Amino acid sequence: MKLSAQDALWAVAIEQYGYVTTNDARDSGIAPVAVRQLVHRGKLESAARGVYRFPKIPVTQYDAYMLAVLWTGSPAARLSHETALANYETCDINPERIHLCVPRSARIRRKGGEMYVLHYEGFGAEDESWWCGIPTVTLAAAMRQCIATGTPADLVRQALENGRRNGLLLPGEVAGLEQRLAERAGR
Repeated sequence: MKLSAQDALWAVAIEQYGYVTTNDARDSGIAPVAVRQLVHRGKLESAARGVYRFPKIPVTQYDAYMLAVLWTGSPAARLSHETALANYETCDINPERIHLCVPRSARIRRKGGEMYVLHYEGFGAEDESWWCGIPTVTLAAAMRQCIATGTPADLVRQALENGRRNGLLLPGEVAGLEQRLAERAGR
């Protein structure tokens, strides 16, 4: 038995805090007209260009982060930099905007990204992780990014110590991050 467009998209949305994209619809074999019909009938709401949300799925504190990743339209997008550092809860950082990294080759020209900071950079599979079901860089990658972009050293040191204590960083990662931080300080 073939699922209806609504049921097929619902199955995807359950895994993405209620959100689905036009790419998700295409990957599920659903025509764009079916998505527009679901919006017209009030089953889906437009959240951003190419991103829709099932209003019947309860809103959570994580929705803004999932929306940010999906807004990029890049399947490789990840929460990154200070946002990832804050989400791992290893320091007292509180970024004003959501930081996202996308591959250097990505070209994002969408409106509605005022609350986002896009970083175009290369990262490998070893830097990819998940936080609360949302694509995110690893803690070590977030710390490398924060060191490179000038996040205050006291916050990076706090994250380093808490990451080490809580087993979120490997000993080799700790040593490499300490070295990067010392090099940034000119020592």
